[in-house]
Amino acid sequence: MANLRTPLYQWHADHKARMVLFGGWEMPVQYTGIAPEHKAVRSGAGLFDISHMARVNFGGAGALAFLEKVFTNSVATMKDGQVRYGLVCKDDGGILDDILVYRWPYGFAAVINASNREKILAWLEQHRTGFEVEIQDQTLSTTMIAVQGPKSVELVQGMFADDVTALKYYYAMPTRYKDKPCVVSRTGYTGEDGFEVIVPNALGVTLWEEFVAKGAVPCGLGARDTLRLEAAMPLYGHELNETVDPIHAGLAWAVKLDKGDFIGRDVIQKATADTQKPVRVGLELEGKRAAREGCVLTDADGAQVGTVTSGSLCPGLDKSLAMGYVNPQFASVGSALDVDLRGTKIPATVVPLPFYKRKK
Repeated sequence: MANLRTPLYQWHADHKARMVLFGGWEMPVQYTGIAPEHKAVRSGAGLFDISHMARVNFGGAGALAFLEKVFTNSVATMKDGQVRYGLVCKDDGGILDDILVYRWPYGFAAVINASNREKILAWLEQHRTGFEVEIQDQTLSTTMIAVQGPKSVELVQGMFADDVTALKYYYAMPTRYKDKPCVVSRTGYTGEDGFEVIVPNALGVTLWEEFVAKGAVPCGLGARDTLRLEAAMPLYGHELNETVDPIHAGLAWAVKLDKGDFIGRDVIQKATADTQKPVRVGLELEGKRAAREGCVLTDADGAQVGTVTSGSLCPGLDKSLAMGYVNPQFASVGSALDVDLRGTKIPATVVPLPFYKRKK
C-alpha cells in the first residue's frame, strides 16, 4: 500500500523538513531541530500538521448509545461542544486506542490515532450491529492543524468567524474560516494551551501559511514527542497497547465504571483490585543520556523490575526523562532504580507525573 501524504506534504518538503514514515503517513519529524521547535512551543507558538490523525463522525438516533458501548468515559454527561478523552478497549480490557470524542447538538465526532485508524474503523463496524448509527471517516477530506503555546491565543484572534478564544479547555465549536465551515477545539498534546483546527483540504495550506505569517513556528513529530513526554501524556504503541489496561496505565480517571455496561468493563473493574501488575511511572535519569523504549529497569540487586516505554533528553527541562512500567513495589516516588543503556547502568529515580505543568 502506498504511503499516505497530508495536504501539507509539499509545503513540508519545500521547506526542507526531514520526512519520516509514521503510522502509514509521510510526516515531518523536524525542520530546524527538535530543541528549538520544542522551546518555541513552550515560549511562543508552535505549529503542527496533525492531518494524519483519523477524524470520524457519528450520526443517527443510536449514536450516543453506541459510543457509550465502545468508549470507557461517559458520553451522556458531555455538554454540547465538549471534548472528552477516553479509551476504546477490547473485551479483555486491553487498550485498542486512546481517542477524543466531541459532542455536537447534531451528533458526535472522534479523533483517533493515525496508526490505529483502520483497526478502530473495523472495530466500530464490528460492534455497530443493533445500533442506529452512521459512521463517516473524514480523514482524507480534511486537514487538521494544531497551534500550541502561550502565544496561540493571540494568534487565533480574528482568524475565524467566531471568537474561538472564548472556548474553555477541552471544548470545541463549529465556525468558519475564509467563509468555509471548520471546527476549532481548545485541545492539544503538548502540555500547553492551544487550538486544533479542522478545515477542508482546499484551505489547509492557506490556514498553515497564515499561522506562519503570524509568527507560529513549524514543528515536527520530534518536538511533539518531547513535549508530550514532559507533559506525561501516554503515546499509543509506547505506554498504551492491547496488553495494557487503563487502570495500570494510570488512566482510571478516563474510565467511568458506573455509567453502565461498555466493552471491557468487567475486566477493567477487576483490574482496580489487582496490585500485582506493573504500573506506569515517571523516571528521571542521572546525566544527559536518554533512555529508549525497551530499556530494562533493575533494582539494587540487578533483578529486572520494569521496562522503559518512552525516554528522551527533554529540551524544556534539560533533563533525561522517561516513562515506563515497573512492579508496584518500586512505583512509589523516590524509588531508586537503574536503567540499562546498552550495558551501562544509569541511576534513575521515580518522580511524580507530569514532569512539566504549564503556568495557568
